[in-house]
Amino acid sequence: MDWELGAAGLAVGMLIAVVTAPVGVSGAVFLLPVQLSVFAVPNPSVTPTNLLYNVVAGPGALLRYRRDGALRGPLVRRLVLGTLPGVVLGAVIRVFALPGPNVFRLLVAALMLPLGTWLIVRTLRAGSPETQRSAPSPQAVTGLALAVGVVGGIYGIGGGSILCPVLVGRGLPVSQVAPAALASTFATSLLGASTYALLSLGHSGSIAPDWFLGLACGLGGLIGGYLGARLQPRMPETFLRLLLGTLAAGLGALYAINALR
Repeated sequence: MDWELGAAGLAVGMLIAVVTAPVGVSGAVFLLPVQLSVFAVPNPSVTPTNLLYNVVAGPGALLRYRRDGALRGPLVRRLVLGTLPGVVLGAVIRVFALPGPNVFRLLVAALMLPLGTWLIVRTLRAGSPETQRSAPSPQAVTGLALAVGVVGGIYGIGGGSILCPVLVGRGLPVSQVAPAALASTFATSLLGASTYALLSLGHSGSIAPDWFLGLACGLGGLIGGYLGARLQPRMPETFLRLLLGTLAAGLGALYAINALR
């Protein structure tokens, strides 16, 4: 029944966002396999549904981070302006060049598993949070954001799940990266969802979002994201880095297993 689907989507969206918002990940990467295996959302409409989730859920965490003054600074602008052009290109690639779910899962696994493992090992070896001495240059951040925007447009994952492990692994603190990554995710998801909606007008396949499920999950993410962002200042930096690495590596392993099946 519709109300049961809505309740399940609300619960899943809230649970995911509580865990992922403190480290700057929207949670859409974890919602994606749930869409495919549990809710049976057709492919490639899973991608715009994920983007819709990000649009609805994003303001919850962003509101809390804004109250804490964490959305100020050049990093937010660089990530947002870098990812926006890429997400449009990624949406076009997803619709016309990468419709198959298995290739999609393998690519995500190949990207996320090494990223997460690298961040965990780097954090454990350091013994304590690294400083910004090894932080990437502004040009490198913009280039990375552009590339991640393309990936986010293809997979509907917003990009925070990629940006955060890379930037944190290069020395930036999670408390600085997380709000900027979520702001970038929200902006790119808004543009990406609009792009998919326009593409669906001239495409015969199922590329429009599942509006009911996306809104239900997004409402849960709105609540969970606010709670997760509120919890972040109470978490040590080392714990946040290990949590981010574990989420990324776990996601990569999950996608690899699903793809190989």
